[in-house]
Amino acid sequence: MNTLSLKNGLEKFGIFMLTFFFSTLALAQEATKNPDLNVNVTTTKTTTTEQWYSNPLYWVIGGLFVIVLIAIIARGNGKRD
Repeated sequence: MNTLSLKNGLEKFGIFMLTFFFSTLALAQEATKNPDLNVNVTTTKTTTTEQWYSNPLYWVIGGLFVIVLIAIIARGNGKRD
């Protein structure tokens, strides 16, 4: 009985130490000074031609076509003998 309580106590202490270590590690990630936010961004405009497959309208129309085609094939001719 004594070894079981000792094992439980050591397990709780180990969990406490891991929790303490990870919380200290997480708090250490904060910067102590203000970060430098001066960022220069330069952009260049390039003209590109859009491909047909990058337009979402074609994907929606193609998806509807596939759904209708599957519905027609699954329906069959409707005559059952």
